[in-house]
Amino acid sequence: MSSLKSKIESLLFISNQPFSVKKLMNLTGEEKEKVNNAVSELIAEYSQADRGVVIQKIDDQIQLATSAENAKLVKDFIKAETTGELTRAALEALTIIAYRGPVSRADIEQIRGVNCAIILRNLLIRGLIASSQDKRKMQTTYNITFDFLQFLGLKEQSELPDYQKLNSSESLEKIINQAKS
Repeated sequence: MSSLKSKIESLLFISNQPFSVKKLMNLTGEEKEKVNNAVSELIAEYSQADRGVVIQKIDDQIQLATSAENAKLVKDFIKAETTGELTRAALEALTIIAYRGPVSRADIEQIRGVNCAIILRNLLIRGLIASSQDKRKMQTTYNITFDFLQFLGLKEQSELPDYQKLNSSESLEKIINQAKS
């Protein structure tokens, strides 16, 4: 069984947003003191020289981030990655989000049939989508941004072509069933 530090490290690695201590407590099932101790140990370990990533902490929010020494390299990489044209896969995911948002990653992956983690990260970086926490379902959901609407010259999401038709659950079920056949 993995240690608490290992669990927290994995969670920080996969998340594009900071975790609160309370959220880490809920996810790991551990007490506040143990979580705080594990985070402190991780911060100390990641503070050592010549590391590509660091753990940042503001109040009770914790996040894994790029080290300051590598910031320009990462910034240049992201700029190159976000200025090119969208791939077909990214356009598919963006279309699903535009017509079905807010929608979870699991739902997007079920519709597309493949893992969408990197695509979602790239769309978030480009500012075309935003993520938020659905507290009722306890999952992250994705929706389009105002920048996306502005880029298309639209005032509302409902102005997308065939929005009413494609936004309904029945239409989506037909599309999913056609894709499976």
